[in-house]
Amino acid sequence: MALIKAYKGMTPRWGKDCYFSENATIVGDVTMGDECSIWFNAVVRGDVAPITIGDRSNVQDGSCVHVTHDTGPTHIGSDVTIGHNVTVHACTIHDGALIGMGATLLDGCEVGRGSIVAAGALVLQHTVIPDGQIWGGVPAKYLKDVRPGQTDNAKHYVAYAKYYMEENENNRYSNETTKSI
Repeated sequence: MALIKAYKGMTPRWGKDCYFSENATIVGDVTMGDECSIWFNAVVRGDVAPITIGDRSNVQDGSCVHVTHDTGPTHIGSDVTIGHNVTVHACTIHDGALIGMGATLLDGCEVGRGSIVAAGALVLQHTVIPDGQIWGGVPAKYLKDVRPGQTDNAKHYVAYAKYYMEENENNRYSNETTKSI
């Protein structure tokens, strides 16, 4: 089972039909919607500020979602895909965005609705990526506009999570049936 840990009286909360891999870690003031998935070796750590994640969003293998005491929370919208080995730190990602593998998002940045951060990109502090744009590079800069349907990846992870839950009921999480450590 995933490591789900309270911190200073703050306990993670989530909606229905969420999937957490056996070695996923979720700590502190974390609130997730329905049909979210946290994959292998991913960490979602809301210890010094809150993390909110909307419905049907996924945090893929090896990624870290964290916060900063002075800067504040992390907000991730609905239908967001956080690719493998991504670092998301004290920032905002709006609905339908796709964060490519190995990208880093620093404090106070904002990724617009339906936008893409390319694999390996570094989004500097306080950068604002408008809706529907692709940004990439180090540091990240505008590359081009998103094509229709290009960020529809989150629905695939809802289906993958359902398959994993069918294979192993221990990975289906509900706040009514699971106690945090």
